[in-house]
Amino acid sequence: MTDRPHHRVAVIGGGANDEHDVSLASAAAVVAALRTGGHTAVPLTVGRDGTWHDEGGALLSPADAVARLTSCDAAFPLLHGEHGEDGAVAGLLDLVGVPVVGSPVRAGALAADKWVTKTVAGAVGIACAPAVRVAAAVSATEAAAAVPSAPPLVVKPTSAGSSNGVTLVRRHDDLTAAIEHARSAGSTVLVESFVAGREVDVALFRDRTGVLRCGATLEIATDERGVFDREQKYDGSAPFRIPAGLSVAEHAAVTGAAAVLYEVLGCAGVARFDFFVTGDGVVLNEVNTAPGFTEQSQVPRMYAAVGLGYVELVDELLAAVLG
Repeated sequence: MTDRPHHRVAVIGGGANDEHDVSLASAAAVVAALRTGGHTAVPLTVGRDGTWHDEGGALLSPADAVARLTSCDAAFPLLHGEHGEDGAVAGLLDLVGVPVVGSPVRAGALAADKWVTKTVAGAVGIACAPAVRVAAAVSATEAAAAVPSAPPLVVKPTSAGSSNGVTLVRRHDDLTAAIEHARSAGSTVLVESFVAGREVDVALFRDRTGVLRCGATLEIATDERGVFDREQKYDGSAPFRIPAGLSVAEHAAVTGAAAVLYEVLGCAGVARFDFFVTGDGVVLNEVNTAPGFTEQSQVPRMYAAVGLGYVELVDELLAAVLG
């Protein structure tokens, strides 16, 4: 790491969505890692209202924000969710000519919509839970009456992250309320058949030599409700098993499906792929092209388990873009 060039890197956190605080934590951790690695970090924050701010909190005009970005060798966006992970920030950076540590517009946009992700995965032979998409124009009552599958069902927004708006529905009478709850985090909703299986995640990134590098698999033990919720993700109580308890065949199925999706979606940087491992095979849950990135988040822990520490991981991701 010490013999590599040092770079000036914009780190973008915050965001105009309900994952603002999570993003700030990810950005702060990456800023610290870059500085530890000898790089110059230039923190920029997108406020909840969409305005841009410098490290000291001073308001930046759009022109000033772009000037800060273009003064850097690369940008490391840590914006989770809408107006960030969905390709918006990658598009901005591409237009102003700043290399991005992360996925481009297409991958972010495709993966941010869970219905579209399912459609792409199905086209390349990767199993997904049967689901119904509920359009914004359809009332929750009408949608609940039209859902053909019997409970248990998982109801969630198509485009929200951090388990926002997710409900495990065990009685059909609760479906209308679950759809309305999902709409608190996104207007379009998925109603999925519940998948009985172990939740296993894996992360991938392509390094500067072109090698696709895989972190250790991670297994999540859900609670009695059967849902890995926002509180568990961020309060430190999530029971992770690293590596996951997989057979050789299960491990190959998980990592193989993730590699196919990484290529087909057009991912770059690090992406996390979440699966259910069932008796009938591997079922895709979702894809995250801008996963949580504090040192205690899932992805850094996966790479730490294979010997790549946090500072080194950040440096490898930067090197993949700039060498």
